Amino acid sequence: MAQRSEGLRAAKGLSMGLDLGDRISEVCLKDREGEVLERAKVKTKDTAMAAYFGGRARCRVVLEVGTHSPWVQRLLAGLGHEAVVANPHQVRLIAESVEKGDSSDAEILADLGRMGFGALRTVEHRSAEAQADMEVLRARALLVRQRAALATHIRGVVKANGARVSGCGVRASSEKVLEQVPLALRPTIAPLQQQVEALSGSIRAYDRRVAELIEERYPVATLLQRVRGVGPITALTYVLVIGRPERFRRSRQVGAYVGLVPRRRQSGDRDPELGVTKAGDGEMRRLLVQCAHHILSHESADSALRRWGLKKAEGGKTAYKRAVVAVARKLAVLLHVLWLRGEVYEAFPNSRDEQGEPAEQAQKEVAVSTTTVA
Repeated sequence: MAQRSEGLRAAKGLSMGLDLGDRISEVCLKDREGEVLERAKVKTKDTAMAAYFGGRARCRVVLEVGTHSPWVQRLLAGLGHEAVVANPHQVRLIAESVEKGDSSDAEILADLGRMGFGALRTVEHRSAEAQADMEVLRARALLVRQRAALATHIRGVVKANGARVSGCGVRASSEKVLEQVPLALRPTIAPLQQQVEALSGSIRAYDRRVAELIEERYPVATLLQRVRGVGPITALTYVLVIGRPERFRRSRQVGAYVGLVPRRRQSGDRDPELGVTKAGDGEMRRLLVQCAHHILSHESADSALRRWGLKKAEGGKTAYKRAVVAVARKLAVLLHVLWLRGEVYEAFPNSRDEQGEPAEQAQKEVAVSTTTVA
């Protein structure tokens, strides 16, 4: 017990800023009064970090979110330090400083550590296992983008030569596509279409891996797929991006967390209507918007969410675009409600939930989030 108390006192008394560089990281250690006790440079390698921080008294270490921050945070936490990753939106004074440098950046991070978590709006990184699983989804998304770029190029080249080709993206074989290509272009198009087929095969392999991950580690993703329009890719991405559903005090905060709430620039009597913040994971936001498009489409099954979205879409193209964002935001909130409560999705839920609160009220989407997963 005595050792633990001593560690806690050390954490409160010492604050260290760690400015992570790709090769060399800058360290600044300050005491409770803000006096610089130590400056150092450490190689951005696990062995060098472990050697420097391993024998030190426990302290709060503040670092910015970035490429190296996930593994550095896990390493520091394993060594007994209080590793805090600051939200980049809260440390703009570093990027906008007129005397920006690694040494001064580390000092600012140390000062922020002395101020406490309220000024940092800390980032919560995934576990090493969850991060590895997320890379499966990111790799698949990269291949999908590459396949789409190749298919678009093929269509454009053929169209520019007076012909048209269909089905070159996903399911069509090379033979079927090349039949639609002018003879003079076939030697050029054939290798590209072969790459499209190869990418499609790799994407299907990733799809099988996603199904395995859901079955083995993330069964809650199966529950989320009960919502029409939500497939395994969206469900697993949602689970990995949110991480722990209980860290949100209210489900409506998820809408802000994924960047689907309007920005605000209110000043005096001025409160202009602005676009969404686009905060958080961009791929998660893109998938939610895709799901919203499907929910509002003619092929989608009828549901309370669809009727709500179609009502908002009345009024033309601008109204429809806003409705898509609104449905995506409400969908993000709905998935969190289902996950947190372990409930099965109902297309037309009862007018009141288990606590007697109107279901529509329980799924409102306006929120302000205080944490981020990277």
